[in-house]
Amino acid sequence: MSVAKDLDIAEPRRDFVFRSPKLLWGIVSFACGIGLWWLATASGVSVLPTPLTVFQRMIELAISGQLWMDMFASLRRVLIGFLIGSLIAVPVGFLMGWYKIARAVIDPWIQFFRVIPPLAIIPLAIVTLGIDEKPKIFVIFLAAFLSSVVSTYQGVISVDRTYINAARVLGAGDRVIFTRIIIPASTPFILVGFRIGLGSAWATVVAAELIAAQSGLGFRMQQAQLYYDLPTIFVSLIAIGILGLIMDRIVVRAEERLTHWQERIHHD
Repeated sequence: MSVAKDLDIAEPRRDFVFRSPKLLWGIVSFACGIGLWWLATASGVSVLPTPLTVFQRMIELAISGQLWMDMFASLRRVLIGFLIGSLIAVPVGFLMGWYKIARAVIDPWIQFFRVIPPLAIIPLAIVTLGIDEKPKIFVIFLAAFLSSVVSTYQGVISVDRTYINAARVLGAGDRVIFTRIIIPASTPFILVGFRIGLGSAWATVVAAELIAAQSGLGFRMQQAQLYYDLPTIFVSLIAIGILGLIMDRIVVRAEERLTHWQERIHHD
């Protein structure tokens, strides 16, 4: 058997060995967090509900179907706003990074809206777009767009000019340079922008649902607050965290597959 085949066979095993402790430490971390939560409630130091109470309330909401409807409503808003914002942000970011004129025209507007919190735009969006789904999706779109467009733009301008100059010397045109150099080199920045945009999208959708909504996890927390229903608030928070974590892991996996050519630093 050749050395190459030996390496091909050994690599998945080595990868599995390195990945397993990472998963194990993640489980241990969550278990420790729940343990500290239980100790705080059992000792009387905190007025928070116990993990068992929250779990029982989660089962009740899941059986009634309320939890699934709220999760679907919030997830739908996040996905629509995030996808629209990201799909528009990527070409705009490339345009800003590639053409100086476009950068001079668009960048002041990007920086202007970046310093305005999406929460401050929610009342204006409700007045101008109504109280249905449009204002909620719009503010989510804006939050995701601003995060992704800045990361994409930063990725384009961060490309080493040596690669571009070398490609031009070899006779490559703008189209080849853009597709073979700019896009691959900018991909890690774009995916980081997606991760940041997802966090901003979830934070924005909860705020939007607290102000004007009849469904969703944010709306459910607001209703629970009126009746001092702490277990329901915790269930909504946990659901948001789980959905956000799953979406973030999906982006991370995509990043690993699309940027496998990059050298990565791993610390034991």
